[in-house]
Amino acid sequence: MSLFPSKSRLAHIVFEHDDKASKNFDLIILVMIMASLVVVILDSEPSLYAKYHNEFLILEWILTGLFTVEYIGRIWLSKKKLGYIFSFYGIVDLLAIIPSYLSLFLVGTQFFVVIRALRFLRVVRILKLGRYMKEAEVLKTALKSSRPKIQLFLGTVLTIVLITGTLMFIVEGPENGFTSIAMSMYWAIVTLTTVGFGDITPNTPLGKLLASIIMLLGYAIIAVPTGIVTSELTMANKEALKKERKTCRVCKTANQDIDSIFCKSCGERF
Repeated sequence: MSLFPSKSRLAHIVFEHDDKASKNFDLIILVMIMASLVVVILDSEPSLYAKYHNEFLILEWILTGLFTVEYIGRIWLSKKKLGYIFSFYGIVDLLAIIPSYLSLFLVGTQFFVVIRALRFLRVVRILKLGRYMKEAEVLKTALKSSRPKIQLFLGTVLTIVLITGTLMFIVEGPENGFTSIAMSMYWAIVTLTTVGFGDITPNTPLGKLLASIIMLLGYAIIAVPTGIVTSELTMANKEALKKERKTCRVCKTANQDIDSIFCKSCGERF
């Protein structure tokens, strides 16, 4: 009896999630991802960097080595190697290890390992969150349905930004910080979204009046996309519930309540 699992068994452990070994493997990968992210975050702190940079560097390269072995192993175990390499998870797995190697040539690129956070998407399999995929599909449908309205809304906002930015450039001018139409549009975006950095402010009475109007307009605009998405989400949810409703196999009455036990028309048990 071999001490090592067969290739087919290893492939099952790496790619599946229906037994203890495969679930433990996925959990180990998740722990490694979390450890890697913690190391990168701590290494970005100046005080910790000065004291423990070498230790953080060693830990990061150990984790990168393990991720590299895992990536190569997944390619080796894949039945369709190119299919895995160019799949979403394959690309994410590759991007998760590239920043560490790039840091050998480009300083600072090691912080891009935060891309590994995308690998947390595998948690859907481990924690059995598949039951939420139905809700995710409803959200996807709502966003897709609201796309034309959102595009029209964004077009309107950009038009408002262009007009108000140009007006502020004319009214305030370069002497008050509005050095160009582009800079004035930046101010309009900041003001319209109610962020208000304060790095550029109007000084003339007419400019202040225009700024006040844009601020008030910003509160009205913020509510628009929320209402659009909420409306479409409600419609998508209703459609999803209709699809879930039962149909009696005897009298063929449709739209039966999903939690009903008997048909509301003929009394047949579901």
